[in-house]
Amino acid sequence: MNTCRNTDHPHCTFWVAPGQHACEAGHDQPAEASEPAGAAPGAPSEAASSYELLAAMRNARGPQADVRSAPVAPSHSTGNYASPIRVRPQLHISGFDPRAAGGRQTLKMELRGMPGDCAPQLAIRLSSELIRNGVSDQRFVRAVDGDWRPVFAEFSSRDREHGQYQIHAEVLSQHPGQAGRKWECTFVILVPRLDATLTEIHRIFLSTHKNVRVMADDASIARVSGMGADSMDIDVTARNAGIAHVDLGAADGKGGKVDLGFSTIAWDEDLIEIDMPHAGPSHPHPSHAATFVNAAPEAGAQRHVRLFALEECVFGRMEIVDPEANVLLNHYGADGIDSAGLTRRLSGRHAVIRRGTQGFEIEDVSRYGLLLDGVWPGKHKPVPLRLGMKIELSASIKGIVILEVTALMPHGVVLHRIDEGAHAECFVVLAPDTHPGYPLRRMQAAPVAATLPPLFHHDGGFWHLDAVTGKETALGPQAQLDKLSRVPGHTRFAADPYPETYIIRTGAMGAATVAGEMHTA
Repeated sequence: MNTCRNTDHPHCTFWVAPGQHACEAGHDQPAEASEPAGAAPGAPSEAASSYELLAAMRNARGPQADVRSAPVAPSHSTGNYASPIRVRPQLHISGFDPRAAGGRQTLKMELRGMPGDCAPQLAIRLSSELIRNGVSDQRFVRAVDGDWRPVFAEFSSRDREHGQYQIHAEVLSQHPGQAGRKWECTFVILVPRLDATLTEIHRIFLSTHKNVRVMADDASIARVSGMGADSMDIDVTARNAGIAHVDLGAADGKGGKVDLGFSTIAWDEDLIEIDMPHAGPSHPHPSHAATFVNAAPEAGAQRHVRLFALEECVFGRMEIVDPEANVLLNHYGADGIDSAGLTRRLSGRHAVIRRGTQGFEIEDVSRYGLLLDGVWPGKHKPVPLRLGMKIELSASIKGIVILEVTALMPHGVVLHRIDEGAHAECFVVLAPDTHPGYPLRRMQAAPVAATLPPLFHHDGGFWHLDAVTGKETALGPQAQLDKLSRVPGHTRFAADPYPETYIIRTGAMGAATVAGEMHTA
């Protein structure tokens, strides 16, 4: 074994084993004198030892890559690899039983595949003609293990026309101070015809008695072929990766009618996420009930224009302590308010006005009744409002409170009193958080309502909309009303529907009393 003999590197001290042609530093070594001229570098001589022969073979091989340090080039081809499975949010619906046709139904709804960054509570709104009042609001609550507690939707198909009915579902996730996320889906429920007998429904959809039972357990395979009789009820069950195969073809090759029935039906609906616009700033003075107070009303104008933006606006008797209604009504006589006389013939909850599937409607919930154009509609039977409709509270005694529908808008309704209190107040009932759009659509309105300013409720508060320029102005106690269109002079805005009355609202235990300040209208 010699040291490096490269003349260009005389100070190299690396050792060179016999048969090697480069030192550890990579310096080439001069050829041995015993190597014949023209021989390939590293070729062994005839007198070479076995060690030299092995060393020559190793040197003849190409350089080996170090697998520990060699970088692995990323593969850009994914043809041989499965792409990650995309989990899509779904609404699992179960419990639909066709045997309950014409009666009550209960659907169980479960969330699956929702993103992990959702709010701990998700609001779901169901809209359908089958649901009472057209809308049902519920909430999904996330459990400790991350699953969502199911919700149940109840409806009745009694007195409904047979056919298909849509149910629209909206799921909303809202973190405080962040933009909300919304998913939607629409599914269809089939209501059988009214003259369908229970025998027909039972034969088509269900059969508790099974002639043939097909079951596959623990990865086994079960199979049944042919029709053993003119009719056959087959129960098919597959568990634990089992496979159950049913061949409904007749053995003689002749086709026939096959009725398939399921005890309850379950399915999955894909939830489609809706791109929601960024929410703007909230209303500077949020409120769901307020009033315009006119200190000097002109002829035909009202002193108080009371505003309400509620899902259900309840009309009832005026009570100073813990009133049950939102719109508090007094009987007006020739000398003014008669709070102790005929006012007591109004119920605490007399009527409800809400926005239904066919517009705004009124429902009698009282013990004294009400008349719509002189006819009692029946208790708990919603009736759509019409322009010019006269509403009398109550049905037994005339003239206690008489209201008239003076305007019907897509987002609200206006009611004027046509009794002795006609100059005292009128009522504007708006759909909460609903923008009417601009330009304003043409609405049905009587002349007395056409002079009122265009109003709507959005972002938790009331707004004024200029019908000419489209400018929106938030209404509050500090708003400059004299610059708004159709707002008469000497008018102020109060964030209380009854600022002239001292109303006491106690808590559940009666310990705390919440009362508004006394205002002079």
